[in-house]
Amino acid sequence: MSLLNLQALLDTPLTTDPFDFAVVPHFVTPEAVEQIQADFPDIRRGGSFPLSSLEYGPRFAVLVDELMGHETREAFAEKFATDLSDRPATLTVRGQCRAKDGQIHVDSKTKLITVLIYLNPPWVADGGRLRLLRSPHDIEDMVAEIPPYQGTMVAFRCSENAWHGHKSYEGQRRAVQLNWVVDETAARSVERRHGWSAAVKRLFG
Repeated sequence: MSLLNLQALLDTPLTTDPFDFAVVPHFVTPEAVEQIQADFPDIRRGGSFPLSSLEYGPRFAVLVDELMGHETREAFAEKFATDLSDRPATLTVRGQCRAKDGQIHVDSKTKLITVLIYLNPPWVADGGRLRLLRSPHDIEDMVAEIPPYQGTMVAFRCSENAWHGHKSYEGQRRAVQLNWVVDETAARSVERRHGWSAAVKRLFG
């Protein structure tokens, strides 16, 4: 049985104002979340880590395989009416949030679609809740706020006005980020950048 509720993604209307996005609670099925959380990589530092730098358990590995699989690609291609058939996918993982994280930004121009999947217990903190924004200037000027818990997924088309961020939070905040990017050069760049960053963190703490 699949860990992902792709049908829920397809059934969720795509919001188009101010940019294209969709939010799906329980995108990772509730039955699977607890096992995936137990098998999540033991990340004790901030920042994004490529899979090649991490160790993790079997249920997390199944999640990765499904996210990188053909059916998932086809579902997101349909939802965003975008041909992803020849677009490479990248996947990075976060386990800790630093107080400085969450500043308002848009994603790189080499990214086409960003998918964020959260794997945390019920979220009570005011900070750390992703906000999709109307501008780069005001974290309160939001169109949606997504608590990062229990298999919730948010996906958006990367565009020049796809502003997002969150209020400051420090502590465990587990997230998997899946992107389809423009070409293999962009994919290798993601791997090199996050791989180098992970190595520096291991070396210098």
